[in-house]
Amino acid sequence: MNILGLSVSQSQSGAYALVLAEENGDRRIPIIIGPIEAQSIAIQLEGLKPPRPLTHDLFKHLASAFEIQVSEIIIYKLEEGIFYSELICVRNDKQIIIDSRTSDAVALSLRFNCPIYTTEEILQRAGIVIEFENEQGQEEWHQPISDEPIRGKHEYEKYTSAELTHMLSNAIHAEDYEKASSIRDEINRRKKE
Repeated sequence: MNILGLSVSQSQSGAYALVLAEENGDRRIPIIIGPIEAQSIAIQLEGLKPPRPLTHDLFKHLASAFEIQVSEIIIYKLEEGIFYSELICVRNDKQIIIDSRTSDAVALSLRFNCPIYTTEEILQRAGIVIEFENEQGQEEWHQPISDEPIRGKHEYEKYTSAELTHMLSNAIHAEDYEKASSIRDEINRRKKE
């Protein structure tokens, strides 16, 4: 499975939808996760470096200090709308399996750069097909999942590039990653022009 994106959940207030995509197929699995885990996943996806380690970073540092490697994540069960996952860890050629919330497992998979797997049964039960095509007939992913317009898409366009770089640094230092992501998006948009 690959991480396709994050979006504000339309079904649960204050929650987010993590969307995983089948690697060699068109099925998607939306998983409702909390805001802390969503932030941790988004920070890693965006390549942002927080000034202090977040919980998942701490776990990675601790595991590395004791020579434990997370080699893969397995989403093995879906029961009453809850996904169950395991971390497959290796230490001194010994495999250790640790139960985990799926949101934490995905956040750790990004930090350990390890694959995410699930079963065909879960894909059949929870998988949905999301098809968006552009003019060239290629599939596209549109974020957010909701039909609501993106608010403030270019809210930082009035600032100079130097001001944006300074604001990005300040937002990261203040651990305001949502703001940092928006500023980074504006910087990247300008680079493409």
